[in-house]
Amino acid sequence: MIGLNPSNVFLALGATDMRKAINGLSLLAHHCSMGDPLSGAFFAFCNRHQTIVKVLYWDHNGFCLWQKKLDKDRFKWPKTKAEVMEINTTQLTWLLAGLDIHQAHQKLQFTRVN
Repeated sequence: MIGLNPSNVFLALGATDMRKAINGLSLLAHHCSMGDPLSGAFFAFCNRHQTIVKVLYWDHNGFCLWQKKLDKDRFKWPKTKAEVMEINTTQLTWLLAGLDIHQAHQKLQFTRVN
């Protein structure tokens, strides 16, 4: 996604009013325990119909707001009870491409080889 490498990616679960612009979304990120909007992290928001995603981030001297609107499909926005979900940039790329971020293979960690 536009060649940026954010420190973290936070999803605001549930529907967000897409009439909100930079100021409203940055306040929402701050008050929803998503983290510090000035940290360089990406903050992603989706509308009720799951056709629009907005990504907000701080870039050196100002906020940037990126939007993707689908014409004939829907994003597979996670449906969990938590207010905020932290994902990585690979999962954000999958989400924007229309894939479910929970369908990846589970990461295994072993302490020894048999």
